This record gives sequence, structure tokens and C-alpha cells, in this order.
Amino acid sequence: MNPGPSKVELNDQTDVGSYFVATYPPFSVWSAEAVDRDARPALASTADGSVPLGVYLHIPFCRKRCHFCYFRVYTDKNAQEVQQYLDVLAREWELYAQQKAVAGRRVDFVYFGGGTPSFLSTQQLQSLAARLSAVASWRDAEEVTFECEPGTLTETKLAAIRNLGVTRLSLGIENFDDRILELNGRAHRSPEIGQAFRYARSLAFPQINIDLIAGMLGETEENWRDCIRKTLALEPDSVTIYQMELPYNTTISKDLLRGTKVFAEPVVNWATKRRWVGEAFEALERAGYHVRSAYTAVRDPSRTKFLYTDRLWQGADMVGLGVASFGHVNGVHMQNADTWESYSAAVGRGDLPLNRAYRPTHDERMIRELVLQLKLGSVRPSYFRNKYGVDLLDRFRDELASLSREGSLQEASNERIALTREGLLRVDVLLPRFFHPEHVGIRYT
Repeated sequence: MNPGPSKVELNDQTDVGSYFVATYPPFSVWSAEAVDRDARPALASTADGSVPLGVYLHIPFCRKRCHFCYFRVYTDKNAQEVQQYLDVLAREWELYAQQKAVAGRRVDFVYFGGGTPSFLSTQQLQSLAARLSAVASWRDAEEVTFECEPGTLTETKLAAIRNLGVTRLSLGIENFDDRILELNGRAHRSPEIGQAFRYARSLAFPQINIDLIAGMLGETEENWRDCIRKTLALEPDSVTIYQMELPYNTTISKDLLRGTKVFAEPVVNWATKRRWVGEAFEALERAGYHVRSAYTAVRDPSRTKFLYTDRLWQGADMVGLGVASFGHVNGVHMQNADTWESYSAAVGRGDLPLNRAYRPTHDERMIRELVLQLKLGSVRPSYFRNKYGVDLLDRFRDELASLSREGSLQEASNERIALTREGLLRVDVLLPRFFHPEHVGIRYT
């Protein structure tokens, strides 16, 4: 039982540390020892054919490194080095396709993430796609997502992306104000946003998503309201809004920890960020959108999905390709080597470049699905009863009671467990109360 408040709830300031819950158990308990003990045997075993398979491709190149970025990215690689990386990525997929857990399986969803996938040239994109699909085609995948930075897009490149079979184009706008984009280290500027969006609309992508971040350096009430107005004017198919966090390895975090005060603009507190996201959701709902998760609103729920999260949050397999990339196959979490040199060397030897892994127990898998699906705002107890043999109302009686006392729980019945809107807006700080005690309060990453 763990009904106590989290660190973020006790201190509402935006301090250095991880906020977003991406998986369970926390990454910090994954280990190098588990690679040979758990990950390699899992990959060498036949998988359950009823479990969907996805592929995540990490394209770690950017024009600039954002001051809030905590991903493995590079801004100093020339065209030859970029091509060498893509060759390694393609070779890694060939190695995975030889594993029993992957061989012959249909690819259900694909995600090009980064970094900046749209940093690649049109020729590089076409060549990479040809090599990857020659191993296992994604032409019949239900969803192919491609992340873009507006300033890297031309009409020709967007046409090439569309021809790759991309069904969900995600534009990393983050903010519409040039001053705030500059303060936070973003490479693009506001004129490029409208141009990229118009090009994408003309090419009839099935879904165009735009990303925003609430609480960037320099953000004000007026600016946030302006971002909402400009978002509504674009009429994207979906809008994803994240609340600014400061994991340990961002430029802003290092500045705060060292006390060097390079960044004079503060990051607003969590209460303000929650309120801003709440205001955005309300404005989107008035315009006909529907809130589908703690982060996303969609115009047409019957047509606009996000299968990448839906599948993963129900236990799908996913092969993670690229430096530092994360995956989950045959019941085992795994992550690749997190440096360019170690990743490339392993694939060059014909070895999968795994760095750490973790095999969750049956109960940990249940908790992982519970906390991730709660990000949708509600879960069905019958799903967990049928799949895991657990009665959520009984197992988490104290945790649900604590949510109710705090005004975060709307309903807890045999039909569904649902969060209030306020609970949804702070869902990531609520989730650790469902963790095993040994996983609470430890470093997440």
C-alpha cells in the first residue's frame, strides 16, 4: 500500500527530476546483468502471435539541442556520419528480424522519433525506408507516426514522408512565439509553422498532430492564451500538450543544479502548468474536440487514434532501434547502448546492441498497464480481472480512497475507475502510489 503524496505534490515548484511516467518498473532498476539472463533468451523464444508488434526508430539528429531536451541527440554530425548511423540502424533491424521473437511477425505500428526524423534528407529517408521495409514491410501497418520539426520541412520532403506510408504526422511546434522558441533553444521560428502545416494539409495526411509544451521558459498567461488561439485556427486533427519538466540531464537542469544562472527566466510551478493545460482542453472542447488522455485532444475520436500508445499501454511488443532506444519484447524491457560508439560497435560485430534490461513479474506487468492506462482518464476493472486475475477495487482500496479524498477520483465501480479532470491533469504524480514500495522514491531513470 502506498497512498502517500509524491515529491512533486509536496513541493509544487518545478524542480530538477523526472515527472513523466513512461513505464514501470522505473528505468533505474533495469540492469546490464539482465541482458544475458533475460533479454537474449526472450528474443530467442517464439512470441505470442496474438500480441501486436511495433517498431520504434530513434533518429538522434537535430539542428539544435533544446534546453529542455533529455534525449540522446546529436547536433554535430555531418552527412557522412548520419548515413553511417542509418546503415547501422538498418543492419540492427536485420539482426532483430533473425530473432525467433520477431521473425515473420506482422508490423502493427511504426514510430519515427528523435531527435528529429525530419532532419534527414529526402534521399536518406527513402533509402532507409527501402532497406527497412525489405526486411519486413510496414505497408499494412495500422499506424506509422513521424515526428517533425517545422523548420526542416519542405513540400518535397513532406511528399516523400507521405509516400513512406506515414499516417500520423506530428509537428513539434511547442510554442508559436519566436522569443520563447529562442529562449528554449528551439531551431524553428513561427513563419515555418504555418508553412509546414499548409504543406502537410495539402498532402492529405490522415492525421496531423501538433505538440505544445505548457510552461516553457518565458511563458506568460498572454502567450499561452495566444498559443491556444493559434492552435484552434490551424484545426489540427489532434493536439498533444506536455507540461514542462526538468529531468537531470537537460541544459536547464544543469544550470539550476550548478547555480550558474544562465537562464534568468523561471519555469512556472506545476499548479500553473496544470491550469494552462486545463484551459487549453476546455477551449478545445468548446471547439468540438474530445480529450482522450492526460496529454491529447482529438477532433474525431472515431477516426483519430494514437495506436502507438494504445498498443503499448496494453502490453504490445516493440522493437526499439537506434542508440539508447527502448523496447519491450516477449515480456522483457530492454534498452540499447546509450553512446554512438558502443551502439555502432555492437551492431558492427553482428550483435544486438543491448545495454540494460528487466523482466517484470506478472504483478509488475499488471501495474505497468494500470498506471499507463490511467493516463487515458479511466480503466475497466474487467480488463484487469480477465487478463491478470486481479480485482483492482480490492487490491488498491487504500490508493483509490486516497485519490477520492484528494478530489482526483470521479468513480470507482465494477464498470470503471475514472479520474476527475483535475486528477487527469496531474496523473503522473498520482501514479507512483500504485508502485511496489521498493520502487517509490527512487530515481526514475
